[in-house]
Amino acid sequence: MDTRPMRTGVANLPLHQGKAPRWLFERMVKLSREVCLVIVEEFGPDEMLRRMSDPFWFQVFGCVLGFDWHSSGVTTTLCGALKEGLRGLEKDLGLFVAGGKGKTSRKTPMEIEGFGPLISTDPQQLVYASRMAAKVDTSALQDGYQLYHHTFLFTSSGSWTVVQQGMNEGNRYARRYHWLGQAVKDFVCEPHAAICSEGRGGVLNLVALESTPARSTITSIASEEKPGNLVRDLEKLKTLDMPQHHHITLDDIDPRRLEKIFYIAYEHSPRDFEGLLSLEGIGPKTIRALALISELVYDVPASLRDPARFGFAHGGKDGHPFPVDRETYDKSIALLGEAVRRAKVGDRERVEALRRLRNFWEA
Repeated sequence: MDTRPMRTGVANLPLHQGKAPRWLFERMVKLSREVCLVIVEEFGPDEMLRRMSDPFWFQVFGCVLGFDWHSSGVTTTLCGALKEGLRGLEKDLGLFVAGGKGKTSRKTPMEIEGFGPLISTDPQQLVYASRMAAKVDTSALQDGYQLYHHTFLFTSSGSWTVVQQGMNEGNRYARRYHWLGQAVKDFVCEPHAAICSEGRGGVLNLVALESTPARSTITSIASEEKPGNLVRDLEKLKTLDMPQHHHITLDDIDPRRLEKIFYIAYEHSPRDFEGLLSLEGIGPKTIRALALISELVYDVPASLRDPARFGFAHGGKDGHPFPVDRETYDKSIALLGEAVRRAKVGDRERVEALRRLRNFWEA
């Protein structure tokens, strides 16, 4: 089965302080579980992955759970609620959730491996997918957002989705990145199917199609050029007056400190840009330095296009456009829970009603 990724979206959200109150989060856990159970029961776990990878569906899901449409917290809270809601049900559903916010995100590989006996694919392939999704959005797409949240959802057959989020303290926005592990054969060339972001800015976009020559040149430079020569090139570039439009800078790059990393790339001689990016120690500064050499020494520029567009609606936690109606919320949890229970014993009437409601809404 092809477990290569498809990036399906990027969402841009303002940073908000605080967190969901306990009474709301407890309900989010219950309602997210029931929604997930209905979808898996009706369409299978792969459909849940597909929907979570859609930034618009994800945003609506957060709104249904009562969180603010425009808050960065919808990402961490929704993913946390779903992970908690599915705890103990993973084997029966064939759907697993690893990772989370902050320190929890760094436990993702260990959590994936922990589910190893319950899945039919090599967990190391999933660990690699998780790590590369994070690396691409940190180093190959340098847009000013530092990742602080990474949730990895996967099925027993090896399908997977990533929902991760980065923070930009300068503009007080967060940007959410969605991945769907199917359909695209390349981690690093136009993996986006849909990108949602209100703010735009200068970026180093090495996953753009127009960056294909740059990716090839960067890989060639890293694997064939002697590290000492690269350091000398960077030191020369630091003395240049860079054009004002240039968004790839050397301000925080020390060429001598990168020399050790250049040796790692030189010794491994990666065959392509994905191989270079996957190497331990290759991070944003190394990629940015190689991109500068590619452009200013070899005249092969990388794309500076920010892959972003925007569109979201409504909210809840902060009372906008209206406070959460707890009574209606609890009735929704009960309705979906009863629908799942009846479906399991052969009563499809309520599930069929939900399907008709969906068809009416889409008409």
